[in-house]
Amino acid sequence: MPLFLFVLIPVIEMWILIEVGSEIGALPTIALVVLTATLGLSLLKQQGLSTLMSARRKMDAGAIPASELVNGVMIAVGGALLLTPGFVTDTVGFVLLIPQTRRWLLFRLIDRYRDKIVIEGEFQRVDDKKF
Repeated sequence: MPLFLFVLIPVIEMWILIEVGSEIGALPTIALVVLTATLGLSLLKQQGLSTLMSARRKMDAGAIPASELVNGVMIAVGGALLLTPGFVTDTVGFVLLIPQTRRWLLFRLIDRYRDKIVIEGEFQRVDDKKF
């Protein structure tokens, strides 16, 4: 399936770029692709810094920034998709950079994999006085 998508997505992107280029011309199409990449990079910077600061606040409070880590991965994937020329990847990239859609996707992932995540390990209680 991933190999199929790896081949199918660039073909769809090329087809859409050719169709848009035949409607509005080659230079406006190229300008539109560059514009979406530029807007995406600024949004990527803003959302990335916001997530980084949120993770920092959680760590300073002694909490684990789990949702921030997942958000960071989604932001990184969204940024990579925005740098990839094409309108389909740009659309998915912008969706991943919108905080509300990331939150919705995070909750969907949690609901889907909640019962499949098992963390096993051992622990040893250490008194504070030994330090």
